[in-house]
Amino acid sequence: MLIYIIVGSVREGRTAIKVANWVNACIPSFALNDLKIELVDLKQWDLPLFAGSHPPATGIYDQPQQQQWADKIALAEGFIFISPEYNHGYSPALKNALDYVGKEWQDKPAAFIGYGATNGSRSISQIRQVTSSLGMIDPNAVLEIRDIFKRNKDEIFEANEFEVRGLQAMLHKLLKYAATR
Repeated sequence: MLIYIIVGSVREGRTAIKVANWVNACIPSFALNDLKIELVDLKQWDLPLFAGSHPPATGIYDQPQQQQWADKIALAEGFIFISPEYNHGYSPALKNALDYVGKEWQDKPAAFIGYGATNGSRSISQIRQVTSSLGMIDPNAVLEIRDIFKRNKDEIFEANEFEVRGLQAMLHKLLKYAATR
């Protein structure tokens, strides 16, 4: 089973990549069989602002990177979205990535990790609305990281015991729904 960790920030000095690297390093310690995890960094994908003439729901992909993104998203059986909270919402890079394709998201479960002023709760709330509209499954798999501004001084995100347990519980919920596809 292939699960993508989608890094939902492209800003310089971003915390999302640190959190994603922690998730990517931590998951193997849970000893889950037949699980493949891949980090998908939106900064590396550098998707231009969607300006296609056909809505992605039509499945007509006329932007140069749109078909590549569709092919990539189609491979995954579930997603972990990592997003900061920007101005009471989530990042525009993540919104653009979600809006880039349509059917490739459908019927796949999504988990959410947020951080920021309200531990990412407002960011996660908005992403959940959009993923629901895209037809994704919401297994209520959420992790809100507290005190990120106090703890984000180093190059590596250091999770606490609560976050490790929360990640494990979140992943189990995600995998339960991914296995039913």
